[in-house]
Amino acid sequence: MTHPSVHARTRPDKLAYMMAETGRGITYRQLEDRSNQGAQLFRSLGVQRGDHIAILLENCTTFMEICWAAQRSGVYFTAISRYLTGDEIAYIVRDCGAKIFITSLQCHDRVSDLLDKELSGVKLFMVGGVKPGFQSWEAAIAEQPASRIADEAIGHDMLYSSGTTGRPKGIRRVASTDPIDMINPLMKMLCVTGCGMSENTVYLSPAPLYHAAPLRFNLMVGSLGGTSVIMEHFDAETYLRMIERYKITQSQLVPTMFVRMLKLPDDVRKKYDLSTLTGAIHAAAPCPIDVKAKMIDWWGPILVEYYAGSEGNGVTVSTSKDWLTHRGTVGRAVVGKVKVLDEEGNELPPGEIGTIYFADGPQFAYHNDPEKTKRAFNDKGWSTLGDVGYVDNDGFLYLTDRKAYMIISGGVNIYPQETEDVLIGHPEVADVAVFGVPNEEMGEEVKAVVQPRDMAKASKAFEAELIAFCRQKLSALKCPRSIDFEAELPRTPTGKLVKRHLRDRYWAERKAAKA
Repeated sequence: MTHPSVHARTRPDKLAYMMAETGRGITYRQLEDRSNQGAQLFRSLGVQRGDHIAILLENCTTFMEICWAAQRSGVYFTAISRYLTGDEIAYIVRDCGAKIFITSLQCHDRVSDLLDKELSGVKLFMVGGVKPGFQSWEAAIAEQPASRIADEAIGHDMLYSSGTTGRPKGIRRVASTDPIDMINPLMKMLCVTGCGMSENTVYLSPAPLYHAAPLRFNLMVGSLGGTSVIMEHFDAETYLRMIERYKITQSQLVPTMFVRMLKLPDDVRKKYDLSTLTGAIHAAAPCPIDVKAKMIDWWGPILVEYYAGSEGNGVTVSTSKDWLTHRGTVGRAVVGKVKVLDEEGNELPPGEIGTIYFADGPQFAYHNDPEKTKRAFNDKGWSTLGDVGYVDNDGFLYLTDRKAYMIISGGVNIYPQETEDVLIGHPEVADVAVFGVPNEEMGEEVKAVVQPRDMAKASKAFEAELIAFCRQKLSALKCPRSIDFEAELPRTPTGKLVKRHLRDRYWAERKAAKA
């Protein structure tokens, strides 16, 4: 058991969180004082155990101060993507029942039209300045004592799914009576056992803090007493430069970041000293085999991959050693037991593809949506995230795709991820999405939308080149019949491809044509 409050006593002047570009940060003593003041403010405003707050901020150290204030108050804290629309933000604030909403001057334009109606009745605060309708967060906590509140209780994040396949869902953990210094056993297993994090960790955080993994990894750094270096936003070369500048020991990434770094010129990639990096953990999306192999060749066997969701219903982990002997795996179960089921709910033998479930894993619920919660569980109490895959004879799990994106062409199931993994290996492809589009005879056919490294390359000739490239590695059935080109594909800042934005466009065109 440990907590920033412990480190504030034992190493008060050590930096807890700092911003990568400026080097400005906060010590554990400052984190302790400000999180206590935040907790005091919550209580003064009537925010009690089990209540909710919502946060809409860019990456900044204040983000972490607010989260720790909620964590020690028994409060649920919902971090919201600043890339959402006003309507989406309002939906989450209403749905989670936030009593307090904290945003920043930088994010004000996202919520300025919501004040009179959508945010009515919610106490509004702003970081880094003040606009009409908001109170200054800094001024408000400055009026509060830095002593600990009398009724401390552990609070948890309640984050919303990215909504890549529909309306975002709030994922709520059951409130507990654990002390505030109780470390999440799942995160301890991933960070400490899996990635070697400790009080000596210098962690580089390249992703938006509102997302589950970056937020929870940064909270774990604070629990352990390390130092977290937070990037304002990800840039491939800047990331490498920061490893060298701060002598980074661990980091957490997503596969799209690997792709962007690998496509840097060789002289740029070799320019920076990465020798201090001893652990690089990655998740959020399956990593193409060729990409993973190149990263291990470059960084050494320090990559640790895990498969899990914000729901926390189960986890698999694969070390580089595991992966090199089981290429493509996302590991074996360390939380829960992996079960692969067919459409009738029967358990499938090794090697056969089906829907992935976790048995005997932690329970969860989708906030205010009992129907979605019910659909996530089967009659045995096993839960699924909607992904498809298989296990091998050694118990290693392999992801095939999300069930929602499976293509059925002429009665044959086709999983787009396999085709995407091939196309991203072409040197002139920066990003790719594969999905099914209408076909009168076959029901669906395989479509690819490609983001070229150079949009000037987009042409019929390049389309033919890519289709031929794909057919060298896959059967014709799995290869796209046609390819369109886009300057940029719709990805969330955390690297998840929002494929439905592309797929829905083609199906809408079909409906319009039939109308």
